[in-house]
Amino acid sequence: MNQTPRFSTAFRCTLLVLTLGTVATACGDTDTHPLSNQPFDAARQIVFNTPGGAVKADPDKPFEVTVKGDEGRITDVTVVDQTGHHLAGELTADGSRWRSTAALAAGAKYTARVSTEGKEGAPGSRVLNFGTSPAQRLLTVEFGPDAGTYGVGQPIIATLSRPVKDKAARAVVERALKIDSKPVVDGAWHWIDSENLHFRPKEYWPAGARVRAVSNLEGVRIDGQLHGGAAKDLNLTIGDRIEAITDASSHYMTVLRNGEVINTIPVTTGKPGFSTRNGIKVVLGKEYFVRMRGTSVGIAANSSEGYDLPVYYATRVTWSGEYVHAAPWSVGSHGYANVSHGCTGMSTGNAAWFYETVKEGDIVSVVNSYGDEMDPFGNGYGDWNLSWADWRQGSALVAGTRDGSSATDVARLRPQV
Repeated sequence: MNQTPRFSTAFRCTLLVLTLGTVATACGDTDTHPLSNQPFDAARQIVFNTPGGAVKADPDKPFEVTVKGDEGRITDVTVVDQTGHHLAGELTADGSRWRSTAALAAGAKYTARVSTEGKEGAPGSRVLNFGTSPAQRLLTVEFGPDAGTYGVGQPIIATLSRPVKDKAARAVVERALKIDSKPVVDGAWHWIDSENLHFRPKEYWPAGARVRAVSNLEGVRIDGQLHGGAAKDLNLTIGDRIEAITDASSHYMTVLRNGEVINTIPVTTGKPGFSTRNGIKVVLGKEYFVRMRGTSVGIAANSSEGYDLPVYYATRVTWSGEYVHAAPWSVGSHGYANVSHGCTGMSTGNAAWFYETVKEGDIVSVVNSYGDEMDPFGNGYGDWNLSWADWRQGSALVAGTRDGSSATDVARLRPQV
């Protein structure tokens, strides 16, 4: 009698183990569930509008994936180029078609990965590698100035290889031209004409800033069959904030470095009829020696205003020939009277100091002159004479752009003295 319970218990335990084993086997059998299967090859289910391989897709047409008949639906599509950029697109609500909404890049390579679902719910997948045809017409960008260290007033220049006049096309170009600055600045591009853009911050560049200009136009469709080409990045360093302010009425120039006065120089500016331009100018370059002749600015050689002079320590501020330079022949008028033909003259010693102190991109301003205002464009970098609101109006991303005369139309080598 003592053995019966033990036998019964053992028997019941055996039945329990068998029952649990049966349940475990039933629960573990998932082979019949559609989602447990490896994705099938969706080649029979979907079709691409480009065959891939050696056949190149037209970059001016959208990329499409379509389901054949009623062979299920598309669940997801990702299209990535060789640089890792994703191509934006839209999938229809019923999953029958995916179509790109962003333009394909010309001359690029793409990988498209498509996930699908069959009529019975089984998952499918398909990968397509394809390329796009090279651009038939290219637009390239060249940034300026040359790499180096510049003053706080230096604009970034973008010169295009072809004119771009359509506003929408300009917006495409402008979005692709990136300026990175450390520290960060608030700035904008301004279309000078159909082939030239300038970028400047709202305020002068911060002293010590590092600036990089980059074009992301390569392969991008701009307009019609015009696509962007590759461009070389530009890296600049901004030096100290050097500002020279000339008061034509007091006949003195005040030079500041980072807001502190470092020199006050007696000068002469343009006399009546040749008054120096008012406004903010940017140093364009420096020439140790320049031969200045009145004939270069339309003054007859044999007239009372004619001149032919050797000039040293010449710092150029306009393309038409306005300089800050040594003028030893008029030293008696420095600090007292305006006797030049438009340039700012000073003693040889002061001119040498100024020449050694300033660099391209530094600010040279003239106030209280009877001369015209400095042109914003075409005769140097007068960019800072536009208010920030007016500057932004020259951006294709803000408002209608202005088509001015080309900055290269102005004669560049006409010294004034």
